[in-house]
Amino acid sequence: MAEGARLRASAEKIPEEQAQESGSGSSGGGVALKKEIGLVSACGIIVGNIIGSGIFVSPKGVLENAGSVGMALIVWIVTGVITAVGALCYAELGVTIPKSGGDYSYVKDIFGGLAGFLRLWIAVLVIYPTNQAVIALTFSNYVLQPLFPTCFAPESGLRLLAAVCLLLLTWVNCASVRWATRVQDIFTAGKLLALGLIIIMGIVQICKGFTSGEYFWLEPKNAFENFQEPDIGLIALAFLQGSFAYGGWNFLNYVTEELVNPYKNLPRAIFISIPLVTFVYVFANIAYVTAMSPQELLASNAVAVTFGEKLLGVMAWIMPISVALSTFGGVNGSLFTSSRLFFAGAREGHLPSILAMIHIKRCTPIPALLFTCLSTLLMLVTSDMYTLINYVGFINYLFYGVTVAGQIVLRWKKPDIPRPIKVSRTNKCFYGGYHL
Repeated sequence: MAEGARLRASAEKIPEEQAQESGSGSSGGGVALKKEIGLVSACGIIVGNIIGSGIFVSPKGVLENAGSVGMALIVWIVTGVITAVGALCYAELGVTIPKSGGDYSYVKDIFGGLAGFLRLWIAVLVIYPTNQAVIALTFSNYVLQPLFPTCFAPESGLRLLAAVCLLLLTWVNCASVRWATRVQDIFTAGKLLALGLIIIMGIVQICKGFTSGEYFWLEPKNAFENFQEPDIGLIALAFLQGSFAYGGWNFLNYVTEELVNPYKNLPRAIFISIPLVTFVYVFANIAYVTAMSPQELLASNAVAVTFGEKLLGVMAWIMPISVALSTFGGVNGSLFTSSRLFFAGAREGHLPSILAMIHIKRCTPIPALLFTCLSTLLMLVTSDMYTLINYVGFINYLFYGVTVAGQIVLRWKKPDIPRPIKVSRTNKCFYGGYHL
């Protein structure tokens, strides 16, 4: 068999000079994941995973449950703050337990193998295949929508294009870590440009509307006028819808071993990315309600497309293409990070050992990537994924809570363990004794 096709387990030894030449960074001379992810790519992974399909579908759910434009905007801001706090907690855990695998590795090391095993298999069977299938289907839906302007795209076509998207990006991730991160960087920039267009057009609309008395629902005295009876339960659902749009903020922790200088780049990437995403989300939602009234927004199943139809005229096709680019980058980021989770689980013996193998030349976890792709393709034959999405949201935030609780337990059990980053009680982050 040719050398380029060989796969070796991460624990297998090779000559020291070969390990140095490959740049694996393994102190024991074994084949390992390369440290090729810098600060820009780290920010691209966070932003690219957060901004997927959520910002284009969740605004309707947030507004519907919040009951007013003002409360909906507060939900988006507060959800961003909650996301930032969670990300800081994960940053501390990420450099205290510097392993790929994210919350799986943290739960396993803090609460034991059984808890880690349960977390891993829930992710393998439900969370990541379903999320990736939904994002891929969203991609195919928006690509095909301009071709079927008066009707829905055929279901078989949607699934086929989603499968092609998954197979293409799996090949890219198998070929090179650098290629995968470049794809992530490019499509992250593309989606930010698309959202930037929405925000700029919203600002223009506000300037026009306020001079003529239009968009009165954005004025402070009218923003909190409810179009339905306020309800605490519905407000909670609004936060859940907003949280879905912010999902993916913890994905950088899955690739900690591939970060260049993770002690500095992990928290810096969080400090750059989370405020950026929160700013984009809040102003994108303001832009949405400048193009349509709250009632029109609630009547739309694709708010970005409706926004484009109202303001872009013959250029309305830009919106579905922009959403397609966004979701394409989202699929790439999810494949990249979830495969590392399966790789980490196999390395610990919680998944078949073949998933812990790395290509000897490309230093990519090809078996884990193929397994991730296959499990997601199987989800594409499932007719009803929306029920699974409801379960996914609950399970995700259940384990976020368990992981953050593990941070507290770790401080109590091992107070003297080195913590290059420490989140204080006032939610300030320290690095080597200095504020970050």
